[in-house]
Amino acid sequence: MDDDRKACGQVDDVQHLPPILTSAVAQALLAAMQRGAATVSVSLDLGLCEESVAVSADVVTIRGVCLPLAALSDAAATAEKCFECIDGALRPISVFSEATGWVRSLRPTADAPTTVVAGFPMHRIAGTTPLADTRAKVRALGKPRGRVLDTATGLGYTAIELARTCTEVVTVELDPAALELARCNPWSAALFASPKIEQVIGDVAQHIKSFAAHEFAAVLHDPPTMQLAGELYSQTFYAELRRVLRPGGRLFHYVGDPASARAGRTTAGVMRRLAAAGFVRVRRAERAFGVTAVAPGRRRSMR
Repeated sequence: MDDDRKACGQVDDVQHLPPILTSAVAQALLAAMQRGAATVSVSLDLGLCEESVAVSADVVTIRGVCLPLAALSDAAATAEKCFECIDGALRPISVFSEATGWVRSLRPTADAPTTVVAGFPMHRIAGTTPLADTRAKVRALGKPRGRVLDTATGLGYTAIELARTCTEVVTVELDPAALELARCNPWSAALFASPKIEQVIGDVAQHIKSFAAHEFAAVLHDPPTMQLAGELYSQTFYAELRRVLRPGGRLFHYVGDPASARAGRTTAGVMRRLAAAGFVRVRRAERAFGVTAVAPGRRRSMR
């Protein structure tokens, strides 16, 4: 747990967040109540650390606030949601976006939570975890250094991971609700605390035009599905990615499971359009479920 916290770039100032419960935590509290325990140690920040909770026959006391049995029972039966404990009640952590009309919510996993948007998890969670998924994407870039671009902030995991080795990370998010949800997530704390991370709210398809040519040493492009954001899979956008990359700069483009028929077709089209936009060494990165490419020209130092 400590290694994951350090690796994800977490900071220690998440105590301002309300306690967060998942189905597994609620089940642990109910089990402690049933066996007559006086206290039980559980995580109230989605696995980053543990703290002691007082237990009685019909209530638990979390940071001085009593939570009744009925609320715990409801949470225990709901495996795909995270709940904030506020004023003795549990509320699912979700945000409605006025900009997109989508509902965004936090879903617990074996490590950091994912966000669910319009019913779709935004990280790979089948056979992996959001942290492992994030690290695979960053590894596909090699060893990124210097100033890099992250085209879709989401919960900020890729920006946080990139900031471990890069001097500057510019991360762009279309939907302010995504950042509102990230502020509810303890695993996203470094997104708002790291001096290396610059946040931009806007449509990256348009905002990219404001960046200078050759401004970035690397780009991590992890867009929503083509059905939700088709313009981010276009040759026009890829040409802009090539323009802002330094000669020899590397691109990773997440696409999806190469074993699926839909992602396979999408990957083939992505590779064709990247090549048409002028990228070279366009290759599949199957372990990261994406494609890598290189901006043409002589490679320069990424520092």
